[in-house]
Amino acid sequence: MSGSTKTMGVLTVGALVLVTAYTAALGSNGWLWFGWVVLGLTTIGVVSSRRT
Repeated sequence: MSGSTKTMGVLTVGALVLVTAYTAALGSNGWLWFGWVVLGLTTIGVVSSRRT
């Protein structure tokens, strides 16, 4: 994996931790989860396109 792909993976995991902490502290926010899903799918797409 290239450096930018690793950075995107780290940001995705970090965003998951932040969204989970926000949800635990203040309650669920659908837009945050939607944003995280979009980020996760984008990361998966980048990783899979770099492997081929």
